Amino acid sequence: MNIKEVSDVTGLSADTIRYYERIGLIPKIARKSSGVRDFVENDVAVLEFVRCFRSAGMSIERLIEYMGLVQAGDSTVEARIDLLKEEREVLQSRLLEIQQALERLDYKIENYQTILRGAENQLFTDGSGSCKKEAGQKLAAHI
Repeated sequence: MNIKEVSDVTGLSADTIRYYERIGLIPKIARKSSGVRDFVENDVAVLEFVRCFRSAGMSIERLIEYMGLVQAGDSTVEARIDLLKEEREVLQSRLLEIQQALERLDYKIENYQTILRGAENQLFTDGSGSCKKEAGQKLAAHI
């Protein structure tokens, strides 16, 4: 496959694929006599792996480290496990942060839906145009 076809399959831009090859994140790709990269199935599988882990937030540096361990052979299996466990902990922490953010968003959405249902007729005035005593508290609840 050429780089355009691989780009279409993986969703990675041709520039990204070239960059990954240049920095050593992926092995050097074989070339045809014309100089055009000639990707094989294994090359595409490596790119899919890299794309997946990049989208999960793994840094390029960590991926280079991991791929180096893979290329070093079976003697690095324990080191690979350790690296992947560390990355799992990072993802687990991010997942918790995302869950907390979702809960805050759900709270705010419900709060605004309550306002729309008319549970609170006026937010910051008592009807006369003057500020309510609790306006500061209500402002905090509506931000």
